[in-house]
Amino acid sequence: MEMKFYPAIGLEVHVHLKTRTKLFCPCLNEFGAPPNTNICPICTGQPGVLPAINKKAVELALRTAIALNFKISPHSVFARKNYFYPDLPKNYQISQYELPLGRDGYLEINLKEDIIKKIRIQRIHLEEDAGKLLHAIGSQELPYSLVDFNRAGIPLLEIVTAPDITSPEEAYLFLQELKKILQYLEVSDCDMEKGNLRCDANVSVSTVEGKLGVKTEVKNMNSFKAIKEALTYEINRQIELIKSGEEIIQETRLWNDKTSSTSSMRTKEYAHDYRYFPEPDLPPMEFSEEFIEEIRKTLPELPDAKLKRLMEFYKLSRYDATVLTGDKNIANFYEDTVKELLLLSEKVNLPKEKIYEMTSNWITTELLGYLNKAGIEIKDCRITPKMLAELISFIFDGTISGKIAKAVFSEMCDTGELPRNIITKKGLIQITDEDALLEIIDEVIRENPKAVEEYCGGKEKALGALVGAVMKKTAGKANPQLVNKLLKERIIK
Repeated sequence: MEMKFYPAIGLEVHVHLKTRTKLFCPCLNEFGAPPNTNICPICTGQPGVLPAINKKAVELALRTAIALNFKISPHSVFARKNYFYPDLPKNYQISQYELPLGRDGYLEINLKEDIIKKIRIQRIHLEEDAGKLLHAIGSQELPYSLVDFNRAGIPLLEIVTAPDITSPEEAYLFLQELKKILQYLEVSDCDMEKGNLRCDANVSVSTVEGKLGVKTEVKNMNSFKAIKEALTYEINRQIELIKSGEEIIQETRLWNDKTSSTSSMRTKEYAHDYRYFPEPDLPPMEFSEEFIEEIRKTLPELPDAKLKRLMEFYKLSRYDATVLTGDKNIANFYEDTVKELLLLSEKVNLPKEKIYEMTSNWITTELLGYLNKAGIEIKDCRITPKMLAELISFIFDGTISGKIAKAVFSEMCDTGELPRNIITKKGLIQITDEDALLEIIDEVIRENPKAVEEYCGGKEKALGALVGAVMKKTAGKANPQLVNKLLKERIIK
């Protein structure tokens, strides 16, 4: 009988919070400052200093906890996590242990359109980040390490899942959904390249369903793609060890992007190794039900609720709604464009559903295609909802064809110029004058007798060749629907 294997994955997600200052001191929380410039005696652990809690960081953490369905602790305490590392200036980290901000949360992920899986999240807590060790400058490897303490003390939110994830694909879906929620809440930018979002994974494989095997922790994964690849590698590595009868060691392993493999870093620590005890310099945090309710009221519409609303109100497909809600700013851009287009389209008697659908098509194909190609975000794009609405309205009222609209859109992206200006400057207004078109159509009929004969013989595709010839002669400016109609009338006549 073939042996079956059951992977179990638990994720530890670390998220930088969008505060102006660090967690326990007034130093700026910013990325890219010159090394060791955003530091002070508090975040570098000088003798005699006292930390003070950043209220904004606590509020952002609670917003996240509420959105992730946690039971909020009315009484929460900071603790000292003791360990030595060169970029940890105090030789301990202020974190939380026995009394975190929240316990027993969950996040639902869509495995398929009609299959939803609930991933339990065991705890959520606040802690300060460590500094950063630099082992190279650019591509130049250094024979020593440099320490930058700018990151030391930045507010970090740790989200720890239960081992409910059973595949790298599920881990990927969980992280995608979590990232969306964090961005919708505006608690973090979640930019992995800047270290705003980091993830470690605990992986075990068992031959008994529902039973956990010996776990290893995988670190150093700097993208969702790397996380997926690292988990796949580590699961397969453990399966091969089980098959060969070798022992799996509980340890921490590092993912290497260059070799696409994990390697041992150290044997795995246990909680008691850190000698946790309550932080004596910080008071306990007490949260009343009224305070929690006030924060709950500040929560925005979250991705899942927005997706359902876009499907119900705008009659969009699940696929289109999923693409649009993948980024809060894209979803807002869509709704803003629709509002602008409805105002512009009052003179054009079109069903609203047609406007909703066409706007979605333009954003999910043309706009997102441009953003991906340019490697920019919507906030950096020159096109505004009002500009895109104007462009689409010109298609609706027959000013330009869809093909010309794409060319105008491309120039709008490059220059930021209004569509009406581009259309006027380049003389792109669609030809709708029937007499002018009939002259060109008669010319095309004379030049393409074979296509005319084939169409008369029942070959519908031949008409497409004739329409194409007219469009070519008019440089794409003829109204294709009108050309189609006039061609049929002329040939039959």
